[in-house]
Amino acid sequence: MLDALREQGRTATFQTGERLLHEGEPGNRVALIVEGRVKVSHVGSDGRETVLDFRGPGELVGELSALDQAPRSSSVTAIEPVEARLLPAGAFRALLDRPGLAEEVLRMLSARFRDADRKRIEFGGSDSVGRAAARLVELAERFGEPAGDGVVIGLPISQEELAGWAAVSRAGMANALRTLRELGWIETERRRITVRDLDALRARATVQN
Repeated sequence: MLDALREQGRTATFQTGERLLHEGEPGNRVALIVEGRVKVSHVGSDGRETVLDFRGPGELVGELSALDQAPRSSSVTAIEPVEARLLPAGAFRALLDRPGLAEEVLRMLSARFRDADRKRIEFGGSDSVGRAAARLVELAERFGEPAGDGVVIGLPISQEELAGWAAVSRAGMANALRTLRELGWIETERRRITVRDLDALRARATVQN
């Protein structure tokens, strides 16, 4: 699928903070991330942003609205300089007639829905510290870079974005990160988090409250 998108799409670049896809717009294209990373988010009626996920090189965004032709339910924003291949929705749907491509898309969507269900279950039984720990574990596993005796989360994410992803208030996230720092499990700098005890974070993430 990725090779087919690379063949047929056109290249576009986006600067940090620039939107690739806008919530509410028609699903007239999909984007394959080639370089850089993006956040997928939704803004509620109260103006609060909820971060749904982060995507990086080799991942597809915008596919749901391209398939059902409904307005987009979320926005995709570059959190660092991004290069992407853009493909019209009609051309994307036509690709699904190729052997194996529809099945590949279904597997990808299934994995994403399962992950969303897991997070809802997790959030229902966790406090703010547990939610923060779970998101830090995921970030370390997906975007972590070994550094000495720790793992640096190589994703330029703000505390506010982390709070939106964990479904806690900004104050709640600040308190949770302070608790984790005091335990010696993480170190934080501006838009940089170093995990010092990943096993402890994993254990805390599974504690039900």
